[in-house]
Amino acid sequence: MKQALSFFLGFSLLMASCTKPQETDSNITAMEQVSQRSNPADWTKDVVIYEVNLRQHTEEGTLRAFMEDLPRLKALGADVLWMMPVHPIGLKNRKGGLGSYYSVADYRGINPEFGSMEDFKAMLEKAHDLGIKVIIDWVANHTAWDHPWADAHPDFYSRDSVGNMIPPIGTDWSDVTQLNYENPELRAAMLSDMRFWIEEVGIDGFRCDVADWVPLDFWQAARKELETIKPVFMLAESENPDHHIYAFDATYSWELFHIITEIGAGHRNALSLDSMFEKNATRFAPEDYRLNFITNHDENSWKETPEALFGEGQKAFAVLTFTLPGTGLLYSGQEANNTKMLAFFEKDPIEWGDYAHSDFYQQLTSLKHKNSALWNGNFGAAMTRLETGKNDDVFAFQRADESSSLWVYINLSASPADILYGADLTEAKDYFSGSAAKGEGETLEGWGYRIYIR
Repeated sequence: MKQALSFFLGFSLLMASCTKPQETDSNITAMEQVSQRSNPADWTKDVVIYEVNLRQHTEEGTLRAFMEDLPRLKALGADVLWMMPVHPIGLKNRKGGLGSYYSVADYRGINPEFGSMEDFKAMLEKAHDLGIKVIIDWVANHTAWDHPWADAHPDFYSRDSVGNMIPPIGTDWSDVTQLNYENPELRAAMLSDMRFWIEEVGIDGFRCDVADWVPLDFWQAARKELETIKPVFMLAESENPDHHIYAFDATYSWELFHIITEIGAGHRNALSLDSMFEKNATRFAPEDYRLNFITNHDENSWKETPEALFGEGQKAFAVLTFTLPGTGLLYSGQEANNTKMLAFFEKDPIEWGDYAHSDFYQQLTSLKHKNSALWNGNFGAAMTRLETGKNDDVFAFQRADESSSLWVYINLSASPADILYGADLTEAKDYFSGSAAKGEGETLEGWGYRIYIR
């Protein structure tokens, strides 16, 4: 069924439908909930995030070696580096030869595989000198079995019926053990360690692993306290609207990723995106940053590479994730069109070659930086869907504000599509080719895309 002409897909304020977090006042009104939001720092308005898999990013796998790549990442358009966990990795019940980054043995330490705290601070200083912010992955739900807390504070951990420490329930994460957030002393210790990285080291925020598994009122308290030190950027591995209200700037667009992988496989079409945005308009507010991506460390290591998931449509889906409302993400090796699933517990360096997709992604990051309509949250513009006569295959929309206006047409199928523009594109030119729009419409090749700007 074709979609109605130029229907609006903006986001509405999240109000009384929000579920309250644990241990918050049941009498809090919807307006009071909204008033508790932490305003995103101005520097986040147009950021592109780059996830760094430090172990695999260079042959050496060290902070010092990675530092040499910072100027290239700046030129690529990376504004925020999300460093996968840099902490020492547990030895007890370790998986593989090098273990998982997410089995943290010391929240204040640096994995000697990567270097030292002095190396981290040197990397951070160079990044800051280049105008790049740095956030680190924070694993608050569990620790390695041989974290010092296991001996010094056994009451920090969840237990089974006979008193044994346990892995997170329902997982195969045998290399980590579950923390107990009913203990206020654990909460204080965890928050102290988070403060250390902001106050003593100087990072700019956190990406919080499995954020839904940690009580929301802990994140609320953490954000409030960290903001007393300096403005921070907080990204939740979560798709929970409440996280935006109480603690986080950004959450994952997991649903978007799952839908586009099914479109890429031919199991769904572009109309699935319409349904998702209609639903999310009642769940998320305009100021909520959603993290859009075609890959990340989980998807690359445990699912497949973008080339395998999307084939010839890879660039079309990348254009989609950089032009939809939300924050764009790049992952180590994406700009080189990395075609291998990186080992998670072993050394498996990225093969960079000639950085095959670097120019393409540099164009996308530049587009986002220079066109305020594409900026994040309320800094950017809402999205208006356009009728093309082929809405089942072509996802087309406009984003416009007082400074910039863009019309995006993406053929999310392998077959050519004859489209109508559904808008007046007089004097508009395609961002990639410089070609003018052709009358009232044109033929989009399979997996083709156009971004018209006037």
